[in-house]
Amino acid sequence: MKRTFKAVAIVTVAGFVVASCSSLNKMKRLEKNITYKVTPEVLETKGGQVDLKVDATIPAKYFNKKVTLVATPVLKFQDGGEKAYDPKTFQGEKVQGNNEVVPYKTEKTVNYSGSVPFEDGMRISGLYVKFEGSKGKKKADYESRKIADGVLATETMVNNQPAIAIGADQFERITKESQEAAIYYLINSSQVRSKETRSEEIKAMEQFIKDAKAAEDMELKNIQIQSYASPDGPLSFNESLANNREKAADKFVKNNMKKNKIEEYKDLDFFKQYVVSEDWEGFKKAMEESNIRDKELILRVLTMYSDPEVREREIKNISSAYSVVAEQILPKLRRSKFIVNADRIGKSDEEIRTLAKSNPSELNVEELLYAATLFESDADKLAIYETAMKQFPNDWRGFNDAGMIQFETGKVAQAKVNFEKANALSANNKVVKNNLGAVELINGNVKEAEVLFGAATGAGEEVDYNKGIVAIMNGDYKAAVDYFGKCNCANAALANILAGNNNEAAKKLNANKDDSALVAYLKAVVAARNNDNNGVLSNLKVACSKDAAMKKLAATDLEFAKLFDNTDFQAIVK
Repeated sequence: MKRTFKAVAIVTVAGFVVASCSSLNKMKRLEKNITYKVTPEVLETKGGQVDLKVDATIPAKYFNKKVTLVATPVLKFQDGGEKAYDPKTFQGEKVQGNNEVVPYKTEKTVNYSGSVPFEDGMRISGLYVKFEGSKGKKKADYESRKIADGVLATETMVNNQPAIAIGADQFERITKESQEAAIYYLINSSQVRSKETRSEEIKAMEQFIKDAKAAEDMELKNIQIQSYASPDGPLSFNESLANNREKAADKFVKNNMKKNKIEEYKDLDFFKQYVVSEDWEGFKKAMEESNIRDKELILRVLTMYSDPEVREREIKNISSAYSVVAEQILPKLRRSKFIVNADRIGKSDEEIRTLAKSNPSELNVEELLYAATLFESDADKLAIYETAMKQFPNDWRGFNDAGMIQFETGKVAQAKVNFEKANALSANNKVVKNNLGAVELINGNVKEAEVLFGAATGAGEEVDYNKGIVAIMNGDYKAAVDYFGKCNCANAALANILAGNNNEAAKKLNANKDDSALVAYLKAVVAARNNDNNGVLSNLKVACSKDAAMKKLAATDLEFAKLFDNTDFQAIVK
């Protein structure tokens, strides 16, 4: 009896095993009946990731009630590598667990989404689903047919050469200089009093004119004579009075120049006359700066009335204040004002170039920084900026601009040191923040770069350009298009390609004067998207002739998948 029971048990277990295996093998055999919808149809990298969405429709009577199935999407590379997405587990109706249940009798569409970092080997790859089924202690592994191709990697064409901002010089060859003075008149008078001609203001103006005339690097331009009457009394009288004051002031200054042998007194165009019959603007300004009681009431009168006679009447009605106004304010308005204008002419470009090499200590900081812009050689520019660092160690621009040259010549680590010194001298300087961001970006630290570019907002086109690069790397193509704006650079064209704006991308590429391999390559991409095979081949030929590395890239670029078997294409990328 014991042997018989044991034999029955063995048969029962064997039957269970066979049934288990049969169920799993059936599911393996019928996997071909599962339909897959993959989004996107051709996988692509976006923001450095390869995102995947799969809708799998499982037919009725496929999924055994007691089976657990682990599904893992896998990208298999042409070169033999592979990359698995995160798995997802499904279970039959009679399985005890917390996974998504798939019914046996009815069809069900299950959804999957996942993401993996892009790898270069993915350019030519296929997407498969690996299944690991289990029923009790039995397991069975199987794999789907290829359900999608990948990976379109156009995003990776971004040219990661961020723009560096210069700490610009403020050099001006011609600088404006001026000297002001005034003479004041008694009420209702246009006579220039002798004590007014001996004032310190007039003496300083006289000396300024003589010095400007004698200096080799200065040129007298003109003298403005502005004559005023105070806003009290009849308007017609004040008009005549102001004109008489202008004539008196004009005569005084010309006689003074004649005495000092300043020949410009003979040139009528040298003098610019300006007459104000009633100086209400001067009155308002003087009132605002005064401590006169009731000044707010007087200022309100100016706001309420525009007619000068009404203004004067209403102010005089404020009897408590008018006597003080007449004593403290009005005398300052009875005047003629002189403004002497001259140009100081700085060193010529040739003088600055020579001194920058032979005797830079003769140059001020603005001249020295400007000198660097007069040289073509990076070595010469760097030498001048290094001189600026020594002569003017507290000016951030010498360090920043030296770093700019170092960065542009590939010495990124040295550039960073100088940018950090500039940052220490000028904290929160947007130009320096941009340049520190450029260092982080080219070193692959995209998040750190993005923070620094944010701090540099408003510093100029360089910042927007760099933000455009970051936006492409982050997969935000619309933002990239906006950041690049009207720029006809290759990166701007790429952003438009990625955003689906092929026509705009073509315009930018055609307007681009760079004539680089990248520009030609992107033209080929646009042609491929427009189904222009001739355009693809002609532009790829140019790109590959300029840069042989483009051959390997094009040979694995799914943008050109339709031409992979084309003999002309193969000849170009060979």
